[in-house]
Amino acid sequence: MTSTTQPPASGARTAHPEHLAHVVFIAAAAAMGGFLFGYDSAVINGAVEAVRDRYDIGSAALAQVIAIALIGCAIGAATAGRIADRIGRIRCMQIASVLFTISAVGSALPFALWDLAFWRIIGGFAIGMASVIGPAYIAEVAPPAYRGRLGSFQQAAIVIGIAISQLVNWGILNAADGDQRGELMGLEAWQVMLGVMVIPAVLYGLLSFAIPESPRFLISAGRDARAREVLKEVEGDQIDLDARVAEIEHAMKSEHKSSFKDLLGGSFFFKPIVWVGIGLSVFQQFVGINVAFYYSSTLWQSVGVDPSQSFFYSFTTSIINIVGTVIAMIFVDRIGRRPLALIGSVGMALGLALEAWAFSYDLVDGKLPATQGWVALIAAHVFVLFFALSWGVVVWVFLGEMFPNRIRAAALGVAASAQWIANWAITASFPSLADWNLSATYVIYTIFATLSIPFVLKYVKETKGKALEEMG
Repeated sequence: MTSTTQPPASGARTAHPEHLAHVVFIAAAAAMGGFLFGYDSAVINGAVEAVRDRYDIGSAALAQVIAIALIGCAIGAATAGRIADRIGRIRCMQIASVLFTISAVGSALPFALWDLAFWRIIGGFAIGMASVIGPAYIAEVAPPAYRGRLGSFQQAAIVIGIAISQLVNWGILNAADGDQRGELMGLEAWQVMLGVMVIPAVLYGLLSFAIPESPRFLISAGRDARAREVLKEVEGDQIDLDARVAEIEHAMKSEHKSSFKDLLGGSFFFKPIVWVGIGLSVFQQFVGINVAFYYSSTLWQSVGVDPSQSFFYSFTTSIINIVGTVIAMIFVDRIGRRPLALIGSVGMALGLALEAWAFSYDLVDGKLPATQGWVALIAAHVFVLFFALSWGVVVWVFLGEMFPNRIRAAALGVAASAQWIANWAITASFPSLADWNLSATYVIYTIFATLSIPFVLKYVKETKGKALEEMG
């Protein structure tokens, strides 16, 4: 499934003010999938230690339960496009909503460790679907003049979802008197944390009934009359509907369906530009960013921070993530993708190095020394800030722009798959690495952040201000 990227026809310049509010509502409703993406990805942070204790498992088994959702993510992302092309974008959203709901209920009421893992795979599949459907739908519905700004709703929704999940976890923990396994509403606190996701999941499903199907899908299904109605609804009464429909039909007919074969070539299996995309995806994950969102509560508790404070620090980190994302959205088109990536790499390397230094000290009475504790806390926030204002946004912008038209869809799919695999590798390895040597683990992340600097300088070309047709 691809979105229209051609310049607007004369009849499709912009939405009139009276239609813009409605278009914003449509984009926000679709971005609820991004909110659930962020929420479901990060909510497990509050349950990690409780799951370890309840099922009496070691770090390796715990890591697999946490990371297994990423398998579902990869499958969901790989299949969502075909599902959406067959049954429509809205039906796909509704399926994702049902899967999010089932996952939330199942995760909150597990009877064994294996079925908790199963429900997490289901939730991961929904995350993968939401990661594809939301941006594609918004791009297809948004008036061309507002497409960039409305498209940013997805990333904003993801980071807000992460923040809200940590805030809810913190509130539930306090309601359970600081005990992750404390009783609350007849369940243990961690079960309530995972179950609360039912609320936004159901809301996502309800909102999907209030927004129209994509004009692009309607035209592909031969429903031109309904497509005209939707175009009039989102772009106003004064557009040339016939010209707009013809434009979409022409774009669909002229699209090249890229395949895996198109990516082959060069000295090392893939074309060089594909390897650059894979490299960007791998570096984005190998700096250890998801440790901050999946394991931060566990991390802080391991160096002597009490559970309530550790949950609060997870929330403040997610707020910093929002701030950094907003900064990136403001500056990515002003100073360029490459400078922003380099600034982020330097900041991340500094923050990670300081964390490695702080964690190298022995605990005193079960806690880091005061100075090292504060350095670790501040450095963790610095790391997340610099990631969010750079690699968190810039990598996706690069991947959407850097590939030639003839291979864009297939190359983006390979790069995204590399990102899920790298995410899984970091998520699955952290608990065991932390048990081995927490400081050395952060040295590894620091090395990858540092290596990303020469990688960007040598291999990554600026895409700011270039038309997609210029990428070769």
